[in-house]
Amino acid sequence: MIRLLSTDFDGTLVSHFDKPPVVPAIFEILRELRKQGGLWAINTGRTLSHIVEGLEEFGFPIQPDFVLTTEREVFRRDPGGDGWEDFGDWNRRCFDAHEELFAIARPLLAEIVSYVEAGTEAEIIYEKERPIGLVGTSDEEMNRILAFVDAARARLPAFAYQQNTVYLRFCHSDYSKGAALGELGRLTNIPREEICAIGDHYNDIPMLDGRYARWTGCPDNSAQAVKETVRKSGGHVARGGFSQGVIEVIERLRE
Repeated sequence: MIRLLSTDFDGTLVSHFDKPPVVPAIFEILRELRKQGGLWAINTGRTLSHIVEGLEEFGFPIQPDFVLTTEREVFRRDPGGDGWEDFGDWNRRCFDAHEELFAIARPLLAEIVSYVEAGTEAEIIYEKERPIGLVGTSDEEMNRILAFVDAARARLPAFAYQQNTVYLRFCHSDYSKGAALGELGRLTNIPREEICAIGDHYNDIPMLDGRYARWTGCPDNSAQAVKETVRKSGGHVARGGFSQGVIEVIERLRE
């Protein structure tokens, strides 16, 4: 039985190009999961406020039990059920690790910024005057940027990144969607063998490689690297796209 389901949001549950953007049947499956004692987490690159807005924008009639945000933070519903709160001390430890990393990585970040500004049309994303990521203009450009970043960060192994299409977020190598899912499993006392993870893009790979979830899957619209990761972990690559693919993965586990 799946006791914990971890799903990406954009590109997995939600299609921004289809009508409806979410297949309504997925909500009944999520309700059934909850009736059977299962828990549902949205594991997303969105910030906390952004995922709250997304659930409202796309009319989700059922709310997740947990939200794992910015590919690393872990939140649970507060006791009143109207908002979200840190689950355990993970978010504090995550924050401290990133503060330390970004302080050490200032020269490396300066090199990346100089390369991007001088040789590409990509846009650096800043937070409180600190470069935290970038947005590329094409896959080809992003590949060139990644080649530079990978070479530059070789001298600082803790410096990593999460990619989703042409969006890149700099991060500590110890924190990812997979690591956050592993922490959620620990906090809820749910073993890997009873966890299912479903996602579609590069930043989902850390939760789809089998380390943190015994059961993995992805919709047909997923990146090729994601499909390969799911197959290697013994998971299911769906024929349907987006939420229809999520339904297929879950139904496959019921067989």
